[in-house]
Amino acid sequence: MADIITVTEVLSAADDVCEQYSRTMSDASQRVRETNQSVTSDFTLTGLFNHSGPHLALFSLVAAIFTMGLLGNAILIFLIHTDARLHTPMYYLLSQLSLLDVGFPLVTIPKMAADFLQEEGAISFGGCAAQMFFLMLIGVSEGVLLSLMSYDRYVAVCHPLRYPVLMRRQVCLLMVGTSWLSGVLVASIQTSITLHFPYCASRTVDHFFCELPALLRLSCVDTSAYELALSISGVLILVLPLSLITTSYSHVLGAVLHMHSTEARHKAFTTCSSHITVVGLFYGAAVFMYMVPGAYHTPQQDNVVSLFYSLITPTLNPLIYSLRNREVQMALVKILFRTGFRSKR
Repeated sequence: MADIITVTEVLSAADDVCEQYSRTMSDASQRVRETNQSVTSDFTLTGLFNHSGPHLALFSLVAAIFTMGLLGNAILIFLIHTDARLHTPMYYLLSQLSLLDVGFPLVTIPKMAADFLQEEGAISFGGCAAQMFFLMLIGVSEGVLLSLMSYDRYVAVCHPLRYPVLMRRQVCLLMVGTSWLSGVLVASIQTSITLHFPYCASRTVDHFFCELPALLRLSCVDTSAYELALSISGVLILVLPLSLITTSYSHVLGAVLHMHSTEARHKAFTTCSSHITVVGLFYGAAVFMYMVPGAYHTPQQDNVVSLFYSLITPTLNPLIYSLRNREVQMALVKILFRTGFRSKR
């Protein structure tokens, strides 16, 4: 009888072990499914506007600014390419800036407009990854390029006789290559790390495009260490170019103040102030998004700042340079005159 009881207890314990093993395997399978879902499922973007009257007006305004920005940058690139007087290092770098400013709104605004018109905000995991990668690539490349453009102004004002040597074609190509390579490197690292986190909670991105800070809020693991590392890397990525800009313009300011010619001083101030204005617009938004920890700004503030640097700043850049630059104005007048003359014939 004791043997029968012992066998029964052994069988019961074996059943308990099997049941516990089954539950463990089920939980593990569920975690695997959740992880796979976090890699393959779509995200949902909240968008900027609803279909109320005021929001329809704002959407129309954004569409108009988007169109104006693309036209402005495209015209500036065309003028620099076609007018021989603009075939200088400064304008070559400016054409690269305009190319980046074309890319910024193209990555974000068409998707936002399509979601608004179709009344849905779904975006695939691959589409989200592509958006984040290209935005980071363009943003870092533009930041580095703006800092290198300040060096160009420093050479032009402080070493004008050596300008053709110090800013020869090989140097310009190296500057542009450095800016693009920096963007690709940072975007590849940050995108791969961000998308490595599992997103197994809510998949609604409280933003109108896939941006790194907004995605981190959806992760179901603790990302505080990575966010701290991101803020530190953001400081390095932004402070190093800003240091070059500050150093360059401190020398430029000293040289301008010692100029005796009023005309030369005015020309130097005009070209340099245009670049400083663009730098202020770009870096102001970048510092807020990537140097200030996410806990200190809301998703609504992120939306406004992101719209500013992805749409407003790229639209303003060609206006700042063309309206305050006589050489660009003359090139535009020349093209318009030729077009009008041919149409009359």
